[in-house]
Amino acid sequence: MKYILNKKYWAPIAFLGMMVFSMLFTACDNNDSSGKTITISKVFLEDVNSSVPDREVNFARLGQTLRIEGSGFTGLKKVFINGYSTYFNVVYVSDNSMIISVSSDTPTIEADPSVRNTIRFVNDSNETTFTFEIRSGRPVINGISNTMPNVGEKILVVGSGLTEVKKVVFPGNVAVTTGITSDPDGEFFTVTMPSGVSDIGGSLFVESSNGGVYSPACFNFKKGLLLNFDGQGQHGYWGTSTSMIQPADLESTTIGVGNISQGKYVPHRPARIASFDPAKNRCTEVWTAGNGVDNWRAQLTPYIPANTPLDKVALQFEIYVPQAWKDSGFLKICLINNFNGGEWTGACYNYVPWIVDGKSVAFQASSWTTVTIPLNKLYTWSKEAFTFEAVLAYREAATYQNFGMYFENSDVKLKDVTGAASEVEFPSKATSVKVYTDNWRIVSLNTPVYNDFSN
Repeated sequence: MKYILNKKYWAPIAFLGMMVFSMLFTACDNNDSSGKTITISKVFLEDVNSSVPDREVNFARLGQTLRIEGSGFTGLKKVFINGYSTYFNVVYVSDNSMIISVSSDTPTIEADPSVRNTIRFVNDSNETTFTFEIRSGRPVINGISNTMPNVGEKILVVGSGLTEVKKVVFPGNVAVTTGITSDPDGEFFTVTMPSGVSDIGGSLFVESSNGGVYSPACFNFKKGLLLNFDGQGQHGYWGTSTSMIQPADLESTTIGVGNISQGKYVPHRPARIASFDPAKNRCTEVWTAGNGVDNWRAQLTPYIPANTPLDKVALQFEIYVPQAWKDSGFLKICLINNFNGGEWTGACYNYVPWIVDGKSVAFQASSWTTVTIPLNKLYTWSKEAFTFEAVLAYREAATYQNFGMYFENSDVKLKDVTGAASEVEFPSKATSVKVYTDNWRIVSLNTPVYNDFSN
């Protein structure tokens, strides 16, 4: 019986003993390895959505996951990225490899210079510091203050992640590396327009501490000019109506601060009109020449294909408003000459810059500033997806193919501006506001995709 009991229990007792021995051995091994020298050989970006999900890299962005190869990771106690103590799961640590994510709380440009762009590994007896670039999120460009400036003028580029901008490449591969001023928070930078920028235009390419980014391809696109009142395009006018802007109404005195006027431009309230009465549409009108002169297909499609999605094609113009504009008045963009005034439907768009978040807020542009209106904002094409072909065909079928703008001073219903239900209305008032525009043009909003890597 004693033999039977010993036979029954000796195996699990022996197994338990082996486990304890193994644990003791491992503990001793861990204790020994906790003091090993740490070396780093390679860093890989783990990105399951990439065509290369395990890619060797020399930088990472906040929130990204890294696989680090080297030796001596067993017994690792601390990892500091840019000086920030970063959590890691020991389950994903072996002696030769570990996985760690860069915390969104990791400092980047605000990190102490002595630890910026480093990863420090610490165990009980040793530590090593590995030089490795840490970037914030990808940079983004949301707007450019003037996309057709004079040479030597500064422009403001706004967005996010635009920290420590070190190079701006203009169309025509004209690179600027000096005189760039960056916002510490990365929300904007300024740069001076160089000479030699291509008239065909295109994107700005920006290099910052967060990597590269392209702007939409609308910068300096002079091939898209419909009318600049200085020989590009033809000014159309007829009759003797008070509303019609005649050549004598155009102005050429240099005006503007920072970005100044370029030759002739149009005052939407010419000097001969003291003010606009309330509840009045089509107060003034200014047109291109239209039939037999304007040919958008021939002019534009070599650069903007007809099959381009309409949200990637836009009207741009520069605007100058020296005093506050609020409460009343707006510009009507007319794709063709077929409007009586007051419309909030059809192939037009009403530009009301003083309505912001449902309220009347003073709008002022003391520097000539670019306005961008994607063509899918025109009411006819605002409800579903279209291509540039729809606009081209619409103009070609029109009886009067003039493109133009009205200044209107009628009541404005908020629901017409936002497209959302609202009872808010802005009753029109008499106004003597001065609004000037220039350089009417059609541009592409296509934005090249910047890849951090070659593939």
